[in-house]
Amino acid sequence: MKLNNIKARWSEGKTVLNGWLSMANAFSAEIMAEQGYDSLTIDLQHGFIGYEEAKPMLQAMRASGVAPMVRVPWLEPGIIMKALDAGAWGVICPMVNTAEQAQSLVSCVRYPPTGSRSFGPTRVSISAGADYGQYADDHVVCFAMIETAEAVNNLEAIVATPGLDGIYIGPADLTLGLTGRKYRTGFDREEPEIVEAIKHILDVAHRAGKKAGLHNGTPAYAARAAEWGFDLVTVSNDVQLLRASVAASVQKFRELNEGAARNSQPTQPGGY
Repeated sequence: MKLNNIKARWSEGKTVLNGWLSMANAFSAEIMAEQGYDSLTIDLQHGFIGYEEAKPMLQAMRASGVAPMVRVPWLEPGIIMKALDAGAWGVICPMVNTAEQAQSLVSCVRYPPTGSRSFGPTRVSISAGADYGQYADDHVVCFAMIETAEAVNNLEAIVATPGLDGIYIGPADLTLGLTGRKYRTGFDREEPEIVEAIKHILDVAHRAGKKAGLHNGTPAYAARAAEWGFDLVTVSNDVQLLRASVAASVQKFRELNEGAARNSQPTQPGGY
C-alpha cells in the first residue's frame, strides 16, 4: 500500500501544507496538485463540486503524489464512504458538535471492528494498492470540524474519540458561532477573543494527542498558525487564487497601458 503523504509529514514533525479545491474541474485540480502542496482537499460542502465531478479530480491529482482529501457536505455515511472508496486519503467533516457525532464520523471512516465502513474500495484499491483494506485504518485521516459554540463546549469529549485523528477549525463559522455578527466573516482572525479560542482548541486537541488543522486566507497567517503549533494549514483556495491572479494581471495592464497612453499624447502647439 502507498503511504499517505499527510502522515508521512507528521512522522517527520513537519507541518502539512494543504490546498483547497472549490472548482469542479480536473485540469485545474491537476495544476494545483503540481504546485508543491502536501495535500489538496476537494470541497463538496461549499465548493461548486458534486461527487461525479470529484472523481476525475481525484484521478487527475494522482500523478503528482499529493495526498487528496475530501470535505464532505455533512455527516452522512453514504458520501463519506464513497469519497474514501474513490481515493480520498482523508475526510474533513463539517459541523461536528458532540462526541456522539464524532463517534459516528469515525464509524463511517473506519472498517470493523473500529467502525462500520462497508468494504468496497472501487478505485482506491488501484490508486493506493491492492492491500488497501488491510492497512486503510492506519493511513486514512479523519478530521472533525470545530465551528460552533456547542462544539467548543464539547471539545474535550470530541477529541477523546478513539479513531479520530484530529480537528479542523473553520474560523469563519467559528467566529459566527462564538460572536454572532459582531465581526466580519472570513478567515485570518485578529480579534483577541477569536485568536484565544483558536489557540484554546489547538491546545485541547494536542493535550488529547490529536492533530489540529486551520483554514487560512493568506500564507502569512498560515505561517503564524504553524508557529502556534498547527499540524496542518490550508492556504486559500483555487477560486481565490485565480481571482487574485487575474485581478493583479488586469490591474497591471491598465496601469502600464494608461501610463503609455498619457506619455504618447502629442504636445499641443503654443498660441501667439
